[in-house]
Amino acid sequence: MSKLRIFISSVQKELENERLAVLSLISTDAFLQVHCEPVLYEFEPASPKDAAQECLALLSRCEICLTIIWKEYGHAIDGISITRQEYRLARDKGLPVLAFIKGDAALQREAGTADFLKEIGKGGLKYKRFGNLLELLREVRAALLKILKERFAIEPTSDENEIAQQTITATSNFELQALKRLRWEDLDHETARRLVASAEQKEARGISADDLLHDLLARGLVWNDPETGGHYPTAAGIVLLARDPSVVFPHCRILADAYRGIEPDGDPSDHTDLRAPMPVAIEQAIAFVERNTRHPIRIVGLDRVRLDEYPAEALREALVNAVAHRDYEDGSRKIMLEVFPDRVVISSPGLPPPPITLQKLRSRKYRPCSRNPILAQCLSFFHRIEERGSGFRRMHDQMVDHGLDQPRLATDTGYFQIIFAGPGNDLKRLRVPAGRAGKTVPPSVEQQLTERQKEMAALLVAGEELTSRQCEAKFGITRPITSKDFAALVRLGLAEKVGSGRSTRYRLKSPGES
Repeated sequence: MSKLRIFISSVQKELENERLAVLSLISTDAFLQVHCEPVLYEFEPASPKDAAQECLALLSRCEICLTIIWKEYGHAIDGISITRQEYRLARDKGLPVLAFIKGDAALQREAGTADFLKEIGKGGLKYKRFGNLLELLREVRAALLKILKERFAIEPTSDENEIAQQTITATSNFELQALKRLRWEDLDHETARRLVASAEQKEARGISADDLLHDLLARGLVWNDPETGGHYPTAAGIVLLARDPSVVFPHCRILADAYRGIEPDGDPSDHTDLRAPMPVAIEQAIAFVERNTRHPIRIVGLDRVRLDEYPAEALREALVNAVAHRDYEDGSRKIMLEVFPDRVVISSPGLPPPPITLQKLRSRKYRPCSRNPILAQCLSFFHRIEERGSGFRRMHDQMVDHGLDQPRLATDTGYFQIIFAGPGNDLKRLRVPAGRAGKTVPPSVEQQLTERQKEMAALLVAGEELTSRQCEAKFGITRPITSKDFAALVRLGLAEKVGSGRSTRYRLKSPGES
C-alpha cells in the first residue's frame, strides 16, 4: 500500500508546537513512518482567501484529516474559519476525521470556536481531549493505529509499540520549540542540502531551494509564522543547521581537551571549542582526536598502512549518541571530549531516559528510545547510522575488531560517559582494518562462532568451497547440524550459497556483496 497522507489541520500560530509534535511523531515513529505521511500547509500566500483555497486543494489529495482545536477560531472567509472549512470538506468527502480538543469543556474559547465544537458534536464525531503534548501524542498514535488496523489489517509489533511508548514518554519539549531567534536565511544551507540528499537518496546539487525548504518543514526543522510569512528554524533546526548553534543555545557546543597526563589539568596540550552545525562539529571532534593520538605504520604485504589509535566509526557513534540524546534542557553544561594518553572520554549531559538503565546499556539488551527523536533521526541520515538500532553493540564490535577492549559506560555527576580505552604502550594490539589485510574474519564475528564453525570459516577464508557432505564427513556430524552451521555463517556474512539441490556449495562471501 502507498502511504496514507494525513492532513494536519489547526490554527497555525496558536498550535504550532502541537502541529510540530504530531509531525515529529508520524515522521520518526518506527511503525507510523512506514505507513503514513504527515501533510502540513505551511507556505502562507498573500491573502487568507488564497490560503483557504490552497489548504482545501491540499486536503483533497489526502486520506485522513487530523484536526486540533484550542481557543482561537482563526482566519475566517465569509464568516467560516479555514480550519472549519477543512473539517467540512473532509466530512463531505467521507474522509476519516480525527479531532483532538485541547483543554476541558469549561475552558473559555472564542465564540466561533465554541460553535465549531458544537457542529462537530452534532455531526456525531467522537473527539479526544488532551491537556499536554504527551497526552496528544498518545491519543494521535492510538487513533492512527486503529485506522491502519481496521482499513488495512496491519499492526505494529510489540517491540515497535514498546519503543514508541517509551520514546513518547522520554521525548523532551526542547527540539520542537518554535523560535524566532534565527531566520531560514541564517542557516547553513550546504549542511541542510547534505541532510536532505542523504535522507532522500538524491544528489545535493539537484535539490532546489523550494524543495530544500519544503523538506525541512516536513521534518520539523523549520516552521512558518503565518503572521509574517517568514520561515524560522525550530530548536532542532538550530542544533543541526545553524552556523553557530551556541548563539541561541550557549550550551550547544563540544568542548575538546587533550591532556599530557592521565588526569585532567589546567594546561591541556590542545584545546578547542567546537561551535558549528552539530553534524559538522562531530566531524571536527573526530579530527581533534586524530591529531592528538598516535598513528603507527604497519607493513601489509608491499603496502605501508597507517593505523589509527582508535576506530573513527566508534568515536562517531559515541559523538552522535551524545548530540542526539543529551539533555538539552540542562543549559549549564556542554558535551565534553577528553583525550588522555590511555583513553578517550565522551561525556554527555543527562542520564539515559527511563526505562533505559546503565545496566541495560552495558548488557546491550534494551529497546532504544530517544529523548530527541528528530535529532536522532536526522543525525542518522548524516552518518548513515540506524537511529533505532544497536549503536552500543556497533561500538563494541568496532573496538574489538580494532584490537582494543570494549568501551566502558559510566555516569559522573549527571553526565553519561562512554570511555574508550586505548592500547597503552602495546601498539601491536591494533589490527589492520578489514579489507586492508586480505580476507579475514572480524573478531566481533568470530566471538559468535562455535569451534567447528571457526574451522569451517578458516577453510572458506583459505579459498575452499564447502558442501554439506564434505562437512559431515570431516566433523562427524549430521545433515541438520551442518545446515545449522551454514545458516549461521550466511547470517554473519561469512558465506554465500551457490547452486541448488545436490550441487549446493558454500564459498566465502566477498567484501561489499549484499
